[in-house]
Amino acid sequence: MSTSTIPSVLFICVHNAGRSQMAAAFLAHLGGDRVEVRSAGSAPAGTVNQAVVAVMAEVGIDISAKTPEVLTTEAVRASDVVVTMGCGDACPYFPGKRHLDWKLDDPAGRGVDAVRPIRDAIERRIRGLLAELGIEPRP
Repeated sequence: MSTSTIPSVLFICVHNAGRSQMAAAFLAHLGGDRVEVRSAGSAPAGTVNQAVVAVMAEVGIDISAKTPEVLTTEAVRASDVVVTMGCGDACPYFPGKRHLDWKLDDPAGRGVDAVRPIRDAIERRIRGLLAELGIEPRP
């Protein structure tokens, strides 16, 4: 567990350019300062997927300045909940951590029309995670 009194959640996908960026942005937006949010990738891309940036902007969340981050064991150790999204064996497993594996389509190479349903599925899962953590989402 983290040493803080607020829960810490780490989102991991391969490139940290799509799904994990959207999930982290939704959790930070809806959870505010009541949750600590991290995201990383097992093989980070150079930039965040532009279709992902566009669909998040549609719901009022600006992630245009975000950059993919490399996954570290320190980030996993510092997190209470680890959510993986399609990284398979490349994602580390630490006993004692709560691990969730979210099966979501990869937005890589898709246009905004195809990324919107992925975004909406992630938002629903984030709202469910907030409820499990006992955190009321911000409006």
